[in-house]
Amino acid sequence: MLETQAAQPGTVALWSAPTVSGRRSSARPNVIFYVIDGGGADQMSVYGYNRRTTPNLERLAAEGAVFEHAYSNSTWTKPSTTSFMTSLHNSVLGNVGDRFDPLPGEARTMAERFHAAGYATAVIASNPWAGSLSTLERGVDVFRDLWVDPTSGSSVELHRDFWDWRDASPGEPYWVHFQTTDVHAEHRPPAPFAHMFAPGGKAQEARWDSTLDQWRQRNAALIQTEPGWQQRQWAETGIDRKHYFNLIRSLFDETMAHQDYQLGRFIERLQETGQWENTLLVIAADHSFSGSDHDFLVQLADLLPPEWLWARRGRSGAIFRSSVSRVPLVFIWSGHIAGGQRFRQPVSMIDVLPTVLELAGLPPPEVLQGQSLAPLLLGRAGWQPRPVIFDEFGKDQRTGELRGRIEILDGRWGASLWIGPPRDTLNHRPTPLLLFDVWNDPLALRPVNDEHPDLARRYSQLLQRQWEAHRLLARRFTAGGSVELTPEQLESLRALGYIR
Repeated sequence: MLETQAAQPGTVALWSAPTVSGRRSSARPNVIFYVIDGGGADQMSVYGYNRRTTPNLERLAAEGAVFEHAYSNSTWTKPSTTSFMTSLHNSVLGNVGDRFDPLPGEARTMAERFHAAGYATAVIASNPWAGSLSTLERGVDVFRDLWVDPTSGSSVELHRDFWDWRDASPGEPYWVHFQTTDVHAEHRPPAPFAHMFAPGGKAQEARWDSTLDQWRQRNAALIQTEPGWQQRQWAETGIDRKHYFNLIRSLFDETMAHQDYQLGRFIERLQETGQWENTLLVIAADHSFSGSDHDFLVQLADLLPPEWLWARRGRSGAIFRSSVSRVPLVFIWSGHIAGGQRFRQPVSMIDVLPTVLELAGLPPPEVLQGQSLAPLLLGRAGWQPRPVIFDEFGKDQRTGELRGRIEILDGRWGASLWIGPPRDTLNHRPTPLLLFDVWNDPLALRPVNDEHPDLARRYSQLLQRQWEAHRLLARRFTAGGSVELTPEQLESLRALGYIR
C-alpha cells in the first residue's frame, strides 16, 4: 500500500508506475544470463585456447563452476535461443516452418517464469533473433533488441542500457538476459584491441576482404554446380589461404578480447554497487564461431571423396562439431556455488532453464527436455549423465515437408540423421544416418558407417525414436502466425549477416 501526506487539506496524490526501493525482502538471487552471441569455447583461453582472449573469464572461473563440454542445440541464434529459453528442442517448438515463425504461446520462456515469480525482467540484446523476431519479449518489463554499429562494440551500449534501467528501477530481485554481438560477424575490433593478434595491418586486411568478396560473388554459381572451383579461384586471386584464414581467426580473437574486457568492467561495477553477493551470473553462448570451420571445410572439399561433398558446407555437416556447437557455460554465485569447479561431463544449453529455476528456488517447467545442473553445482546427488541431442529443422518450400537434422553426441560417437527431402543435390547424403568417430575425427569429415554397421544401425534407430518423440511432444505447442519485420529489424539482420 502506498501512502502520502500533504500540508494542505484536499491535496490529491497520483502515482504512475512507482518504483519502491528499500531493504531487500527476498532471499532469491538476481539472475544475469549473459549470452555471447557466436562465442565459441574453442577460442577462449579459459578453455585452453593458446591466445589470452578471456583473462577476465579465467578469473571469474576461479569463483564459480565451468562446464568443459557444453553444447548449443542448433547452429544459429533463433533455434538455439528459443530452445534454451524454453528447455525444448527446435522441432518440438514448432517454429520451424519459416525463419520468422513466432514461438508458440504455450511454450513459457525463462523471462515469463521469472516475471510470474515477482522478478523485474529485462532483455537487452543487439540481435533481433534473440528478441522480438523469436517473440522473446514476452514477460519482459524492459526490452531492446536493436543492433549496434559496429556490432563489435555492442557490449558497451548494452551495459549502459542495463545501468540506466537499474538506476531508474533499483528494486530487486531482477532477471536480465544479455545477448551481445561483439564476436558476431562483421568483426571490427575497437582500439586498443585492433591488431592485438591480426597480422598485416588494416590496409592489407581491407584489400584481402575486398578481393575475397569479389571472388565469392563471381563464383556463387560454381559453389552449387562445380567441385574444384575453390582451388582454381585461390590461384587466380593470389590470396594466401593460410594467411587469410589466420586473419579471420585473429579478428575474432580481438573482438573476444574486447568482449572479455567489457565483461570484466561490468562485474567490477556489480561489485562496487553491492549487487555481486546477491547475483547468480550465467555466462554462455548460443552457438560457436562456425564461420572459420565452414570456410575450412570449403577448402578441403577437393580432398574429400565425391560422395561426402555434403560436408563441404558448415550448416549441412554435423551440428555436434566442437567448432559449431561447443560453447562456454560458467555459473558464478558467491557463497552458494563453490569456486574453481570444472565439470567434464557433456551438458546442453537446454539444461540452463531448469538449472537457474532450481537455484532461484522456483518450480521446474511442466514440460522440459533439459535437466537441472544444480546437483552438480551444489555437490548433491540427483544428476545423471546422458547424451547431448541436437536438432535443426525447416520446411521444404515446394512440398511443405519438414527437413533437417537430429543428432546425438554420445561419448566417442556422433551421429547425424537427416529427416525429409535433401536440401539440394550437392548436399545430398549417401545415407540418412552418418556416424562419426569424434575422438579421431573431431571435424566429422569421414563417416565410419562401413566400419561400424551395427553401431550405425543402432544410432539410426535411436535417433528415429527420438524424432518421433519430438513430434509427439510438439502436439502440445501450436505454431502462430509469421512475425512482421520493421525496417529497423531488417537493417539489424543485414548488419549481422543474416539477410542480404
